[in-house]
Parts: sequence; structure tokens; C-alpha cells
Amino acid sequence: MRTATTIEAGQEHGWRETLDFALEAESLGLDICWVAEAWGSDAPSALGYLAARTDRMLLGSGVVQLGTRTPVAIAQAALTLAEMSEGRFLLGLGPSGPQVIEGLHGVPFAAAHARMRETVEIIRLAFAGEKISYSGTRFQIPLPGGEGRPMRLSIGPGPDIPIYVAAMSPKLLQLTGEVADGWLGTSFVPEGSAAYFTHLDAGLAASGRSRADLDVCQGAEVAFAEDEDELRRMVVPRKKKLAFSLGGMGSASTNFYNNAYSRQGWAEVAAAVRERWQAGDRDGAAALVTDEMVLGTTLIGTEPMVATRLSVWRDAGVDTVRLYPAGDTLDARLTTLGRALDLVQALDRA
Repeated sequence: MRTATTIEAGQEHGWRETLDFALEAESLGLDICWVAEAWGSDAPSALGYLAARTDRMLLGSGVVQLGTRTPVAIAQAALTLAEMSEGRFLLGLGPSGPQVIEGLHGVPFAAAHARMRETVEIIRLAFAGEKISYSGTRFQIPLPGGEGRPMRLSIGPGPDIPIYVAAMSPKLLQLTGEVADGWLGTSFVPEGSAAYFTHLDAGLAASGRSRADLDVCQGAEVAFAEDEDELRRMVVPRKKKLAFSLGGMGSASTNFYNNAYSRQGWAEVAAAVRERWQAGDRDGAAALVTDEMVLGTTLIGTEPMVATRLSVWRDAGVDTVRLYPAGDTLDARLTTLGRALDLVQALDRA
């Protein structure tokens, strides 16, 4: 398996510490560093800086949110970053959700499936160096009735830039299988992976491809406990974080995380957690989250437990494991990351 992590510029730890983490992660042997873009820092700015400071590891946008830029603007940024990094850039795209897209950017969230398909198609035209002429349900380029004529970008081409899609819903998962080079996943339970792979495989089959043509990149927090007692103590605070994902991510009617957990066997618990959270009972919501739910979607445990879990992830079809190392300090996070990288390398050698 390849190894990756995700950072967000200036989030929680400050940019200087985040940069130090990324640079040291490269020296430890990390394969990919994804840069997130939620409702804080933008991804391309940080990626450009990292392109100048790193030498080996791949750099990816994890993710650029649809609706925040036009498809051609996304292509321009991707081509620029690919050139700056000397071919080390991966373009990750995601639909986000209505709370961010509508509540923050003032752009309609509807028709996310069509917007993703058309965005990828337009970006591939731009990557190919062709004049961009496109007529879809969401985008018309050039704008009809105006003075514009089809143009090609003066940068590039870059037809080999991989496109990854972050998807959780069945329709977007199938589309990912059809049009993407990689899948950026989350809330992944290997034992319930059919909830994802059934749709990914349908999309791959529709495009005449197989699983070997798609990089399955899954992420989870990694943390090491020295014994079972410490592990039980570590699980408790993480229940509140999972309750937020199930109850507070998205809007009152749209929560892709809740839907994903529901499809993987926790529908009743996920619904109850959401109800409590939306009612303002945060502690009550967290109390409903089980140990199994936390451990099922993370890489938390004793070192033998984490090693076994990594093996399960690999056997379930994960090609790239995206590690979110726990720790209160920079050194602690890097130590955790280093231990996890050692386990992945040992797994690959076995």
C-alpha cells in the first residue's frame, strides 16, 4: 500500500507547524500529502508552497470543492501546480455539501452529480490542450449569445494529471468508477465495504475498466495504545467527534456521513445520534456511539491491532492508506506517523 496524509494550511496547529509536519513526513518516506480545503484555508496556495519546499512526495488537492471555482479555473490551478511540482500533482475534487456550498459560497448545491461529471469532462478537455467548447446541463462554454469563442489554455497540456473524486453517495461512487483515476474515501469500514465497492465497480464496468484502474485511497486516524486500558480511554473522546460527523456535518436534512454509516450497518444508531445532536443533546448523542463504530472506522489500537487492521484494509481493496496521526505535539504526531509507516512497510514486505 502507498501511504498518505492530509493537512490543512493553518488549521489547528498553525501554518509553520503544519509545514514542518509535511516536510518531516516526506523525510520519513510518506508517498502523498493531500491538502484539504473546507471552510478555512484554500488548497492551491498551500500546494504551491509545498511544491517549492518538497522534492519527492506527491502533492494533492484533497479536495477542491465544486462550485467554488469554474471548471477551467480548477484546470488552470491544476496545470500550474503540476508544472511547479515537476509532475507530482494529483487533482482531488469533491462536491462538499449544502452548508458550505450554499451557506458560505452562495452557490446552489443541487445536481452535484451532473456538476461533477461535467466538471471532470471540461477539465480533461483543458488538460488535453484542446479548444474548450462544451454544452452541458450545468456549464455552457463559451457562453451562448455572447462574444466569446472557444479558447485553449496557454499553459500545459497535462493529460497525465490524475483526477481523484471524493464520493460517498451511490450515484457519485458510480460516477467515480466511470470517470476518475482515484477515489478519496472516508467513513470506511472494511467489513461493510460493499456499500462503496458495489457502486464503484458498477461505474468501472460501465467504462470498461477494472479495480486495477482506480486508486482506492482511504483515510483514518491512527493512534497507538500501549494496552487495552489505554485503548478504552482513547475511544471515549472520539465518540464525540463521530457524533458530530453523524449529527452535525451538513445540514438538518443532508448528511453524507450519516448516510454512509447507515449503509454499512449502523442505520438505527446513526439516526438516533443525529436526532439527539440536532436537538442539542451533544453528550447524549456521543453516548449512543459504540466502541465498535469508533474502532471500525479508525486505525486505533495497540501496535499489533493496528498492524492487523492495516492488513484487513489492504485485503478489502485499499491501495493507499491516508493516515491522520494523533498526538498533542508535532513530535508526537510525527512519532505516530513514523510507527504507522513502519507497519505499512512491514506489511508490504510480508
